Amino acid sequence: MNKKKKNFFHGIMFHHFHDKKNFLKSQGSISKEEFLKIIKKIGIKNILNADLFEKKLYQKKIKSNQVCLTFDDGLLCQYKIVYPLLRKLKIKAFWFVYTSIFTNKPSPLEIYREFRNNYFKDINEFYNFFFSDNFFLKNKETFNKFKKKIKKEIKFKKKIFPFYSNNDLLFRLTRDQFLSQNQYMEIMTRLMKTKKVKTSKIIKKLFIQKKHIVEMKKNGQVFGLHSHNHPTNINKLNYKDQINEYKINLKYLKKITKTNITCMSHPCGEYNKKLLNFFLKKKITLGFKSNMSPTNNKINLSNLEIAREDHSNLII
Repeated sequence: MNKKKKNFFHGIMFHHFHDKKNFLKSQGSISKEEFLKIIKKIGIKNILNADLFEKKLYQKKIKSNQVCLTFDDGLLCQYKIVYPLLRKLKIKAFWFVYTSIFTNKPSPLEIYREFRNNYFKDINEFYNFFFSDNFFLKNKETFNKFKKKIKKEIKFKKKIFPFYSNNDLLFRLTRDQFLSQNQYMEIMTRLMKTKKVKTSKIIKKLFIQKKHIVEMKKNGQVFGLHSHNHPTNINKLNYKDQINEYKINLKYLKKITKTNITCMSHPCGEYNKKLLNFFLKKKITLGFKSNMSPTNNKINLSNLEIAREDHSNLII
């Protein structure tokens, strides 16, 4: 990152972790040893506790070299592998949880990720499997036009997320732009049936429980919104559905934590001005995006658009 750019304090964004026993290594996951190397690289003196980061942000007293740690999606691997390390290091982080994981119909986002990462020889075998689905064969001409259309976007996103391959980006853009949510789910359901994979088996080992949030909250960890169903492109929903994603999310988290919620992170970095206004009305005054890309030479556009560095950029 160019240190000549102003206003570049930021968050560090973490998702998946692996160990030698309970959580398999997957695309983008890191071990506790790699996590500790990142902490060392950043310098623990430069890491602000979540509540202090929030306080200093409002006071406009955050220094340019100061960061906070953030964890998205409410994953069990985060609680089992990283939370004990944070307690030892006395670090209080932000945890952004999508709350459909506490229902009998959790968003399939992480279920599908587990499927594509751990039921194939490698990720490219999954991509071959995915794009060979009959849906793409039936829509071959339209899909080829789409692939040509997004060539420049893939090139641009590759600069922002260098750890993604071209196939990774093609898959994500196909999922988020070419397919409707129902089409994507229908394809994935077919593929999982072909492999005879049961979602119930995957769900049990994926997500934290309410009791974990209560425990972590008592230890000073800070929880915030991340939508209810984690849509990969919330802008594709009508405005009423966008708002409901966060209203339901807020209701669940307030009930679990028994505190007011004042922070959030945008799922997949997607948001719009109407959503930002909605957060302010709900007294959500701190929000994180998912990249470090500047706009008009400014990285943090507002208190609801604080940049985050993906942990993958710190270990490549």
